[in-house]
Order: sequence, then C-alpha cells, then structure tokens
Amino acid sequence: MVQLVQLRWVAVAGQLVTILFVRFAMGVRLPLAAMLAMTSAVLLLNLVSLVLLRRGRATSNAALFFALVLDVASLSVQLFLSGGATNPFVSLYLLQVVLGAILLDMWSAVAIVILASACFALLVASYRPIELPPSLASRLAVLNVAGAWICFVLIATLLVLFVTRINRNLRARDAHLADLRQQAAEEDHIVRMGLLASGAAHELGTPLASLAVILGDWRHSAALAHDPELLADVGEMQAEVGRCKAIVTGVLLAAGEARGEAPAATTLRRFIDDLAADWSSGHAATRLAFDDGLGCDLPIVADTALKQVIFNVLDNAAEASPERIALAVCLARDDLMVTVRDFGSGFAPDQLANFGKPYASSKGRLGGGLGLFLVVNVMRKLGGRADASNSDDGGAIVRLTLPLRALALAGDADGG
Repeated sequence: MVQLVQLRWVAVAGQLVTILFVRFAMGVRLPLAAMLAMTSAVLLLNLVSLVLLRRGRATSNAALFFALVLDVASLSVQLFLSGGATNPFVSLYLLQVVLGAILLDMWSAVAIVILASACFALLVASYRPIELPPSLASRLAVLNVAGAWICFVLIATLLVLFVTRINRNLRARDAHLADLRQQAAEEDHIVRMGLLASGAAHELGTPLASLAVILGDWRHSAALAHDPELLADVGEMQAEVGRCKAIVTGVLLAAGEARGEAPAATTLRRFIDDLAADWSSGHAATRLAFDDGLGCDLPIVADTALKQVIFNVLDNAAEASPERIALAVCLARDDLMVTVRDFGSGFAPDQLANFGKPYASSKGRLGGGLGLFLVVNVMRKLGGRADASNSDDGGAIVRLTLPLRALALAGDADGG
C-alpha cells in the first residue's frame, strides 16, 4: 500500500502537469473542471490511505484490490474526458495490470486484467473527442508518437522503481526468514539437549537413590559404629551422592522438568527463608538484602524446581552486581511474587527484547544465555511467568510470578 500511495503521488503530479500543459501551452480545449475534480478525488484517496497506514491498520489483499480498482477507474475517467482509446496514455493500463500481478492474489490480479481490458474496450466505443487547434491537427501523427514515447518512458521508469523496491522488500523478508530459521534451529537444539538430559537424568536417578539408601543403612549399622574412619568415609560418600543427585536435579531443570524428589510439606515463609539462607551460605562475598513482604504464612509443598529457578536468577544477579543484590517476596492476590534486583548496569535494550530466548546473553561465551531461557520455560511449566525490566535508578529487575495453587498442599488445592 505504501508503494501504491507513492505511485499515486507521481500520478497526481503527472496529471496536473499534463492537463495544464496541454490546455495552456498547446491550446487544446479540455474539460478542466471535470478532469481537475478527478485528480482531486485521487488526491483525497491518497490522503485517506495515509491516515489508515499511520493508524497501523494491516493491509489486506482486498484493500489493495480496492485501491487498484479505484486507480483503474480514475484513469478511465481521465481518458474518457481526453480522447478515449485515441489518447496515447491509454497504455498506462499496463502499469495497473503489472502492479496487480505483483501485489495481488491470483483471482484479484485476473480481475484487474478483466477490468482494465473492459475499460479499454469501452473507451474505444465511447469517449469525449479532443478538439485540436488547426496548427496541431496537421501534426496529429507526430503528436501520437510523442505521446506514446512519453507514456513508455513513464511506465518503464515507474516499473523499474516499483519492482526494485519490491525486490528490496523481498530480500529483507528472506533475511528475516533466515534469522527465524536460525532461531528455530537453535531452539530445536535446546529441545534435543533437554530430551537427552531428561533421559540420562531419569536413568541416573534410580541408582543414585539406591546408593543413598544403602549408605544410610551402612551409617547406622552396628558393624561400622566403632570404626570412625569408615564412618567418615561413608559420610563423605553420602555427601558425594547428594552432590550427584543435586546435579541430576539441575540437569532435569535444564530439560524443563522438575525432579520432584521427596517433596516435603512446609510453609511458604520457611521455604523462602531456607532458600535465602542456603544461597547466602554459598555466596559469602555477595550481600543479599532480603525483604519479606509475605504478611501471612501458608502451608505449601516445597518445590525443588522453583528453588533452582530462584537460585539461577540470584546467580545471574550476583554476576552483574557482585557486592550486593536484593531479594523481595510478597503475595499479590493468589500469586507469589519473587523479585530479584541487582545494582549493575541493567539489561541492554536487545536483551530486554529477547528476554527468555536462548543465547540472548551479554556474557560473550559459547552457550551463554541459557540460564534465563530455562528460567522462563520452567516458570511456564509451573504455571507462572518471568518478566524483566530495568530500575529507574539503575540495575536490572527480574520478577517471578507463580500461582499459589502450584505450591498448595493436595487438600488445600482441592478446597479442603
């Protein structure tokens, strides 16, 4: 539609120049009032089109077809008033046909061809003859050739400009599609990683659980009760098995799954307090400012996936702001809101635009940008969402919103 509007400006200017030149420079009598009225109608159509475009309304095939029909109609009226099919500018119908072939669906393009052909045929039989002054009547053949040449140059120039612009748009579209295909390939790679990680983690979960049970039995067996060295070895093995289980949990989280191992009933405040304490104990160099805005306490089931997600966001914040970060929790109606803020440079505009997409990272390392991608997808899996923004006084903010029903005890979730 933008291309049609631009071409219509050229048409309006060309009609005005031609009408005024033929009337006053060549002395040919024309129905100025009617022809200028038609030119004004085309000008009004262009202004309306501009208003609709600036309002952001999508341009459909029907809208383009209607616009081209009006263009054919306006050209037909001008030709009818200036010699009909004898006017050398009758070849301008070809411009409308080519535009229809480029811009419209097949049925619409065929309709434009039929309409232009019908108008041409009607102009052969019905038109207002041009009354040439005696000085020009003797040179009618020369005038027709000159008019046909001008019409040819005009059509050729407009088609080159228009087709070049369309080709540039098509190349831009192809580049955009290539970017989308690249993103789809990257996301498919993430999915395959998740499937592989999920399968491996599930396979490892059973033997690790068995080892944990066996080591627990050994630790409490009478045979080892009097052997401190073996007890110490068993305790170290238990710690390593626990570490392996934590790694498996992280792998399952990366696959977008919650391990769901040994869910424990607790309260919301205890869950958040333990989470903040656990993270702080492993990051002594970063001061965590914790704001508890829960108000009331609620019974919940501790969710390992949610804990890992919050840990991931806290880790990202600590990388951006190693000295101090802030954690705030509150209840908003039926949602738990967890807000993590750092005091670094904040998100870049492209990071905010691509928040939660794979490889959208400022760390500049291979595989970077997966942390927040996994956070967003796990939150979606839990029924919540993750949002990012920049604080007015500096720093980045990541807000996690999760429905309380996702953490509720079975009886509470059912209303009991």
